[in-house]
Amino acid sequence: MNRREFIGWVGVGSLASSLPVVIAACSSQTKSQQSTPPTRADGFQEVGAVTELDKNGQILSEEAAAGKVLIIRDPSDTSKLIALNPTCTHKGCIVGWKKDQNALVCPCHGSKFANDGKVINGPAQKPLPTYIAKLEGDVVLVKAV
Repeated sequence: MNRREFIGWVGVGSLASSLPVVIAACSSQTKSQQSTPPTRADGFQEVGAVTELDKNGQILSEEAAAGKVLIIRDPSDTSKLIALNPTCTHKGCIVGWKKDQNALVCPCHGSKFANDGKVINGPAQKPLPTYIAKLEGDVVLVKAV
């Protein structure tokens, strides 16, 4: 093997060994690195817009500093917000707000929680953790307690 063939094979080997890295970098399954919104000096963090809350009836943020946060309007006073960790305390499924039932319902095993996080019926035994939420202009803010 002469020098030219050797250098050619080294080049081909280098390309072949870096191919898996290139494929992984271009894969659609690779998650982009999104930074969480910054926490303000008062401890609050932006988690969404009022328009999103009014359109969907809830905001689910997975990027809050406190972890996952579900925000809904207080059914007894729609000018106030309720913020909870939506992770069911039974098996970890994500609960959703069911306005018609006035409850947070777990889709996996049927646990129901009141809007203050307390268990209405199991199998969950522990309440959902709550947070402080407020509106500021067109922005929904949450603060871990």
